[in-house]
Amino acid sequence: MTTETLQTSVTTTPAVEAGQGPKPLTEGKQSLGILIGLWSFVVLPLVALVAAIPIAWGGWLGWTDVALFIPLYFMSGLGITVGFHRYLTHSSFKATRWLRVTLAVAGSMAIQGSPTQWVADHRRHHQFSDLEGDPHSPWRFGESMWGLTKGLFHAHVGWLFARDLSNRARFAPDLVADKDIEKVDRLFPWLVLISVTSPAVVGGLVTMSWQGALTAFFWAGLVRIGLLHHVTWAINSVCHVYGERPFAMREGDRASNFWPLAILSFGESWHNLHHADPTSARHGVLRGQVDISARLIWIFEKLGWASNVRWPKPERIQAKLRP
Repeated sequence: MTTETLQTSVTTTPAVEAGQGPKPLTEGKQSLGILIGLWSFVVLPLVALVAAIPIAWGGWLGWTDVALFIPLYFMSGLGITVGFHRYLTHSSFKATRWLRVTLAVAGSMAIQGSPTQWVADHRRHHQFSDLEGDPHSPWRFGESMWGLTKGLFHAHVGWLFARDLSNRARFAPDLVADKDIEKVDRLFPWLVLISVTSPAVVGGLVTMSWQGALTAFFWAGLVRIGLLHHVTWAINSVCHVYGERPFAMREGDRASNFWPLAILSFGESWHNLHHADPTSARHGVLRGQVDISARLIWIFEKLGWASNVRWPKPERIQAKLRP
């Protein structure tokens, strides 16, 4: 899919097939199996995240846990931000085949859904951002205190449990037709299993103890997944309500910059520029805006693994700034 085609699919009504109307927005309810999986991989990591501080205070946090947590958080987190988001969703750059598959696998390890479904949801979000049709707008229930409170919960996590699945044939036809990505989609349950259990295996082998396996499972498995989930979901909720909006966007779109999340989200919380210029490979374009994801794309480009990177041009940035 070319960049021009992607921009069309994200910002305008998709092309109508000959003799047919436009494809529907959704393709049915989630299965019972998906709902059970959601409860498991949303609630358990959340409980672990809440329990993390007292457990660490009690001495159940070792250097092995930290050594596993940090690289796994970076790998799965950047798999989402660089792989699922800037690459697969917005075609901010082109990648070699092996990098394409690697990014899809790394993003799957974050346990936020299979690549094709994640991309379909996000492209739909951009097409209808904060309007009817947006799967997770915090403004869904109005602007009153109660409406916004309810909307923030919906945008953060509630939408996952009561959603109709975004139509992949409409919003991600390029990925549906991609045999490599289709294979990663099919392997998603196994990648979830590896993401959850591999820290325990490594931790147990390094420490040669059941305690080492248990604490590694807790910190590099559950806590890592829970933290990454809520950082990602905060882009959907917090970054559409609070923060600064230096760049002009489509009417109705309320995407904003929220600097406290910049490091943990690898630059995704510079959300205002992203909605003003979705295909830009860098989201943090103003002075002092750290964007780790953009730096990784820069490294890929220097190594020859990424090409045709859509770096923001100064005149384009200036033109989009509000007076």
